[in-house]
Amino acid sequence: MENGGGTPDNERLRRLEAVTDATLSRLDVSDMLDELLDRVRDLLNADTAAILLLDPHSQQLVATAAKGLEEEVRRGVRIPLGRGFAGRIARSRQPLLLTDVTANDVINPILLERGIRSLLGVPIFLGGDVVGVLHVGALSRREFSAEDVGLLQLAADRAAVAAQIRTRKAEQTAALALQRSLLPPTLPTLPGLSLAARYVPGHEFGIGGDWYDVFAHPSGWLGVVIGDVAGHGLAAAVVMGRVRSALRAYSLITHDPGEVLTMLDRKVRHFEAGSLTTALYAMISPDRETVLISSAGHLLPVLAVPGRRTALVDAPVDAPLGVGRTRRGRHTTTVAMPPGALLVCYTDGLVERRGEIIDVGVDALIDVVRPDDPESTCGSIMARLGRAQPTDDIAILAIRREPEN
Repeated sequence: MENGGGTPDNERLRRLEAVTDATLSRLDVSDMLDELLDRVRDLLNADTAAILLLDPHSQQLVATAAKGLEEEVRRGVRIPLGRGFAGRIARSRQPLLLTDVTANDVINPILLERGIRSLLGVPIFLGGDVVGVLHVGALSRREFSAEDVGLLQLAADRAAVAAQIRTRKAEQTAALALQRSLLPPTLPTLPGLSLAARYVPGHEFGIGGDWYDVFAHPSGWLGVVIGDVAGHGLAAAVVMGRVRSALRAYSLITHDPGEVLTMLDRKVRHFEAGSLTTALYAMISPDRETVLISSAGHLLPVLAVPGRRTALVDAPVDAPLGVGRTRRGRHTTTVAMPPGALLVCYTDGLVERRGEIIDVGVDALIDVVRPDDPESTCGSIMARLGRAQPTDDIAILAIRREPEN
């Protein structure tokens, strides 16, 4: 018996199985795309097959894998949305068949150079969004059938899985590279101070928008920063990197943390519109006796002083960066740092719990912090408040003024 397209049912079943074969999923991304294109060319009796994936930043389709059109990938062909054969498919979100290809139909000269006579292309969907285009071509005139369209769309669905894996791996690689460059690999050794830190990602990419920074100022003051850009992954990490660099630059202009955060706020509002960023910036004096602190929507640090009750630093909290609500200058609070005092800065992932007000977590942190060695204190904090699978990034930075002999 034959189906409506004239292909025997068992042959049609074989063709469907060829592009849904589970072995495809066991290949790495590049091999999976190559194997998929090989199978598509064979099943559709096509001379060429190509996958173009959408670059969301440039809104262009980028040639990613090809069989019979390898030059597309080598030349880095890019097709704007809405233009040419692939661009029209991506914009319309519909399959497109061209029985007789002309120069008016395509903007990629390689298709004409290769002598492509007929083309069939379908969009690649992921979560309802078009993320690319899969197309096949024939060197002789060809009238593709409705069954061909369905089979190619099925192959495009498999390509979508590979595209997702490829994108996630690329983001992971870039995010981890940013993490290595933006989070201090080791903390500096400084006279009169000891420091320790922890960073635990709450996202599979290994980095989000949380960061901490410690840098010595030419004047002898020490800059200490901890902050949180809303979001996870590469996008948040990129914003975080730009904010971190800008803060360092502004710190060379003034020692006043409030003034630095005021300048940083203008930068975020103008260049990082739409991002929500909190930051705590402190400057420790060269004699280590004084800390100047300003908070832009960030949780206040915990201060533990020998012979006193551990508590949050008593300081105002101004609006986060970029929200446009700060009409007056930001506050700077002077805090005494007696010998042996320990200052613990942290991000909200440490103290926030679903179903609890944040005060519960903050109180638990205060209970565990003692004016002890920063390294052991960070260990105690993570043992008490850390989670095996955090849902948000956690950053901790502990700074202790060394006790007097």
